[in-house]
Amino acid sequence: MYADRALVVIDKPAGMLSVADEAGNKDTAADHVRTELRSRGERDRDAPLGVVHRLDRDTSGLMVFARTAEAKRVLAAMFKAHDIERVYHAIAHGTVFAATVDTHLVLDRGDGLRGSHGHYRRAQGDPPFEARQAITYVKPLEALEGATLVECRLETGRQHQIRIHLAELGHPIVGERVYIRDYRGAKIESARPMLHARKLAFAHPRTGAPLSFEREPPEDFGAMRRMLQARDATPT
Repeated sequence: MYADRALVVIDKPAGMLSVADEAGNKDTAADHVRTELRSRGERDRDAPLGVVHRLDRDTSGLMVFARTAEAKRVLAAMFKAHDIERVYHAIAHGTVFAATVDTHLVLDRGDGLRGSHGHYRRAQGDPPFEARQAITYVKPLEALEGATLVECRLETGRQHQIRIHLAELGHPIVGERVYIRDYRGAKIESARPMLHARKLAFAHPRTGAPLSFEREPPEDFGAMRRMLQARDATPT
């Protein structure tokens, strides 16, 4: 979607890793970006891409890579300071209401899954040292049949943060495979979790100029939304 000497912004498709999870894996967003830059004949096209954040394999949407060490340092600092606007759209089970979710995520909530300290089991004291604060602002956008289209704005960006927070609210994402074991409602089947990184906005790491990117969800997300709209409109 955008490329200059300092950074690259892409729309990552669902089903693709952001970066390699094991040696030799070349079917990643980072590798495809390098291939595209080479095809354009850009200067510094073979320089390493700096990873400053990731999207899950099955999450679609906007990502930024740094192309210089300085850009990576500045972007990483902006992510740490929460100075980058990140907006996601998701289709979540049930009727979702507006909420601010502020928890401390741990690697094992008590049953082997990532989760919020004190959610699965009653908290015994303060969160452990390794716990990381995670804040998600949830806003319903559209009521669907058995689900809700929601907007999630990130204050922080922890691994699986939106998936965990929506599940802990009682509204796991449609297509969720991991954080859904506690959900007892009717499950809507989907080939992947319906989660899309829709907006990314930040100051350019070299010039300070404001950059803002927005991308509509891909066709499978839109098809799920339309199907649930159609079901909602069907007379009973």
